Amino acid sequence: MKIRVGMGFDVHRLVEGRELWLGGIRLEHEKGLLGHSDADVLIHAICDALLGAANMRDIGYHFPDTAHEFENIDSKILLRKTVELIAGKGYHVGNIDATVCAERPKLKARIPEMQQVLAEVMGIDVDDVSIKATTTEKLGFTGREEGISAYATVLIMKS
Repeated sequence: MKIRVGMGFDVHRLVEGRELWLGGIRLEHEKGLLGHSDADVLIHAICDALLGAANMRDIGYHFPDTAHEFENIDSKILLRKTVELIAGKGYHVGNIDATVCAERPKLKARIPEMQQVLAEVMGIDVDDVSIKATTTEKLGFTGREEGISAYATVLIMKS
C-alpha cells in the first residue's frame, strides 16, 4: 500500500451581501466569503491538500476562477470532483484533519454537521474527518474579521 500526505491552505475575504458557507453548510452571519465559487475556505483547503498529496497541482489549476462553469458553484461539487480526480490515479481518502481560523461566527456547535456533510461527499466515514476551529485572538486580518482561513492535512492511500 502506498500512503501520501498533503497540506492545503485557503483564505477568503468577508464581505456583505454574500452567504457564508463553511464545510459544506450555510451559516447565519452578517457577512459571507468573497470568491468566484461559494468561497468555502474549508473545502478549498481540503481540495488543495488532496490534490497536493496526489501530486496533481492545486484547486486553481483544475477549477480556475476564470472559468464560467465554476462561477458561484457549490464547493461540495468541487470536492466530489477532486476525490474523483485522485481516484483516477488510484488513490482514496484515508483521513482529513482541518482547522478553520475565524473570530466569528463561533463554529463549535456546527462542526459535527460539517463532518457529516464532508464525509458523505468524499464517501468516507465521519470519524475520518476531523475539523477544529480557532481564533487568532483578535490579531491580523482574521482578528479584525476581514476574512477567514482554513488549513487541511490529508492522508491518501493507493492499494
